[in-house]
Order: sequence, then C-alpha cells, then structure tokens
Amino acid sequence: MSDGARSRRGLTIFFTGLSGAGKSTTAEALRALLRGRTTRPVMLFDGDVVRRTLWPELGFSKGDRDTNIRRLGWLAAEVASSGGVAICASIAPYARPREEVRAMSVPDGGFVLVHMATPLEVCERRDPKGLYARARAGLLPEFTGVSDPYEPPDDAEIVLDLTETTPDAAALRIVEFLQAEAYLDAPSR
Repeated sequence: MSDGARSRRGLTIFFTGLSGAGKSTTAEALRALLRGRTTRPVMLFDGDVVRRTLWPELGFSKGDRDTNIRRLGWLAAEVASSGGVAICASIAPYARPREEVRAMSVPDGGFVLVHMATPLEVCERRDPKGLYARARAGLLPEFTGVSDPYEPPDDAEIVLDLTETTPDAAALRIVEFLQAEAYLDAPSR
C-alpha cells in the first residue's frame, strides 16, 4: 500500500494505562490536533463515558472488563472501516482483549497502541477522581493497579510517561509518529 493510501485509510489509536496516567487528556489533545491535520472524521471514545452511557450493566470483573474492551474495539473498527480515525482511551488492563481489538482493526485500517506508562506512584499521587484512595481503603474491589493487575503491553507502538511532560506535548509526539509512519500526510510548508 502506498504511503498516500495509508494516510486515507481508517485508523484506530488505542490508549491503555492506569487510571490517572493521562489517557483521556492526551486523547483529547490528540483529537484537537488531528482535526486540524486530516480530512477524515476523528472520533474519541473515552472508556469511562462509553461504559457509563452504552453499557452501564457491565461491572469490573475480568469478564466484564474484557467485554467492555471488545465492544470498544468493535466501535473503533467500525469507524476505521468507514475511513475515519477512532481514538480510544481506556485502562484496558489485560493483554488478550487488546490483541483482539488490534485484530479487529487491522483488516480495514491501521492500528496504533499507545501505552501511557506513567508509574503507579505518580498516578496514585495525582488521583484525579479519588479512586486510588477509595481502593486503598477497600471501597473499590478489583481496582487496576491496587487489587487487580495491569498487564503492560509489550507490543505498543508508542510508550509515553506523563511524569514530566504535558498531554499536549505527548499528543504532538503521537502526531509525529503518525506522520513518520505515513498515517498522516506531512504538513504543507
């Protein structure tokens, strides 16, 4: 496939990482950047919002988390199959469902996994929603990083740590990667 064809093909950009790692804020910044750099439709699926609005019946057991990620992946694959760019921001703690999402996305578009590798202690210190404090107090069972595992990906195309960088700078790094890999046309000079 020529580089020009790749830049017009659908694409899924899938963020994974702990709560508080910067997934949603970086995904928002990325959406804003992409809307100015591509004519393809760009859709953002924030894991918390999608779960709350589309399938609130799901809990946080391993099976429900896997189902949540598979459904999110299906939404993204539908956007990609229509030539759009789907940005997904979800904890997605387990490797197997992330692999399934990649497989769903690849037949009709590209797939880029972004691991927000901000360390647990930084995420916990930030604790923007007070979730770590509640999990440490035993009020949130099966909380990723505290009482439930997070399986860091070994197949991420991009690894970012927001300990000492901003979401805007991280989003720009993703755009630079997308341009280098011909998912985006280089900006006109």
